[in-house]
Amino acid sequence: MLDLFTIFSKGGIVLWCFQSTSQIFTPSINALIKTVILQERTGINTFDHDGLTLQYKLDNEFDLVFVVAYQKILQLSYVDKFLNDIHLEFRDKYKNDLVNASYFQEYNFTDIYNNVLRSSEEWSKVKAKVPKQMKTYEESVKSKKTVASMIERKGDEKNTKASKKKAVNFTEEEPKVEVSTPKSQNVQNGLLDEDTLAANRLKFAKKMNKKKPEPKKSPKPEKEKAGKKPRIWDLGGSAKDLQSLERTTDKPEDVQSHYTADTDMVGQMKGGIKDIEVESSSEDEAEVAEEQKPTKAASKGGMFSLFKGLVGSKNLTTEDMKPVLDKMKDHLIAKNVAADIAIKLCESVAAKLEGRVLGTFESVASTVKQTLTDSLVQILSPKRRIDILRDCMEAQKHGRPYVMSFCGVNGVGKSTNLAKICFWLIENNMQVLIAACDTFRAGAVEQLRTHTKHLNALHPPERHGGRQMVQLYEKGYGKDAAGIAMEAIRFAKDMKVDVVLIDTAGRMQDNEPLMRALAKLIKVNEPDLVLFVGEALVGNEAVDQLVKFNQALADFSSSSNPHIIDGMVLTKFDTIDDKVGAAISMTYITGQPIVFVGTGQTYTDLKSLNAKAVVHALMK
Repeated sequence: MLDLFTIFSKGGIVLWCFQSTSQIFTPSINALIKTVILQERTGINTFDHDGLTLQYKLDNEFDLVFVVAYQKILQLSYVDKFLNDIHLEFRDKYKNDLVNASYFQEYNFTDIYNNVLRSSEEWSKVKAKVPKQMKTYEESVKSKKTVASMIERKGDEKNTKASKKKAVNFTEEEPKVEVSTPKSQNVQNGLLDEDTLAANRLKFAKKMNKKKPEPKKSPKPEKEKAGKKPRIWDLGGSAKDLQSLERTTDKPEDVQSHYTADTDMVGQMKGGIKDIEVESSSEDEAEVAEEQKPTKAASKGGMFSLFKGLVGSKNLTTEDMKPVLDKMKDHLIAKNVAADIAIKLCESVAAKLEGRVLGTFESVASTVKQTLTDSLVQILSPKRRIDILRDCMEAQKHGRPYVMSFCGVNGVGKSTNLAKICFWLIENNMQVLIAACDTFRAGAVEQLRTHTKHLNALHPPERHGGRQMVQLYEKGYGKDAAGIAMEAIRFAKDMKVDVVLIDTAGRMQDNEPLMRALAKLIKVNEPDLVLFVGEALVGNEAVDQLVKFNQALADFSSSSNPHIIDGMVLTKFDTIDDKVGAAISMTYITGQPIVFVGTGQTYTDLKSLNAKAVVHALMK
């Protein structure tokens, strides 16, 4: 039983609607539009929201959307057939009105709707009654084999001859001792005389003497090997140096920072973070030149060269686009996009273009490329704007610190990029407290202490009215991370610190105890922003990491409204050249924006994501 069926245009005009219950479906329809249709996720034709399952079909020729809603608990097998049939019926009856865009008329469609729904339900009942039959012998793969497939080919004969020849050569190479018979030998009655036999025996004896192996010499007694000596490393130190190398507590001489401050970095990151710059390329000019020469043969290997086989001035179908979509999928995977995401993107482009009427061949190539580019830009564009400086000022007005928590797997650069973000905040006159909640990895607290000293050397208290811009809150190792974070937030509130940055331990997504600890930290402290730190080097692994992190935060928080990942930090972006597919994978999975991009090793190597720059590199 269907709860809702509606037809509306992509401009938002409802053409016809049927509702069998008094339930309000507006939030579900709006969620479908915002989350799926506007976010370019139309490759999947089902969407779940608030206990409802919504299935939809797009009509790209007339820019219409057909939506069916029913209870999620139901398993209706006829919905796909119903959508296809009702789509054709509506087009056939009101085609002239749709061509003229007469949307403001009354559509008398109730009888047709009831008839199509009834026939679809009966079709599903008949299909359910018919048991699935086994394939006959004629339908099996074995029946397709012919006599020709069992006949040996010429190539097979050559192979068998070659193998036989090898076997013969192997037997011929066996050593044989032959006695040569000189031409002058006297043969009587088939036997040699005594003189000839004596000469042959002498030759044979000489021949065998030459081949006798030399007697083995007695082995010399080996000298006893000296024991393995330990390698002495330069500047390796010894037990005497332990006292001078101990750094778990500050020494008196370290109170006054002796770090040399690189003052060139100071003042470079005031205000908003700069976008990634787009590298200039001559490929765009080459594409324009190709479009101006339609008679020229297609260039080999181009991503969109297969579009030249499509015929213009007709409705595009899935069969027409299939070879191009396959090549597009391979191109995206080669650019480090996860395989599942690449397939969904291609399905989304196919759903967006199917049925659209295009003009000449040049417009096909440009339209499809523009469609893919727009889809990728839309995916990378954030659904909501994250303005950290504005949110920090808002938190200041309420007398509390703005709290950011960093999480991710091991070795992706959480602490390093936390220090970069800290430098950006103090450049904008924000006082920062770093909470060292990585109580597991050896050296994690010392790493943050070193960053704190460097940052305070760049922005000494004298420049800020005696305020120390960066402080470190740490309680050592082996402690509860959630408790340390809570104490740090309370300390920051008492000391009127503007921002708290929580550094957590790296953990693999399958480690359940550590994922429970992370969920506990986030639930107890309720940070304003939870950032996932991921590498730009990963492909399919990014999908697995994000899905399991989000799932763990939702499952282990024991809350009806869990706090999951709010955004991403993409690190090591300078090491991937144009293989920027990880950005697409991460954003597509979570629907959350990439807030920061790490592009180097210094504090100023922090950028914000420019969607057009990433898509430009992806489409090269």
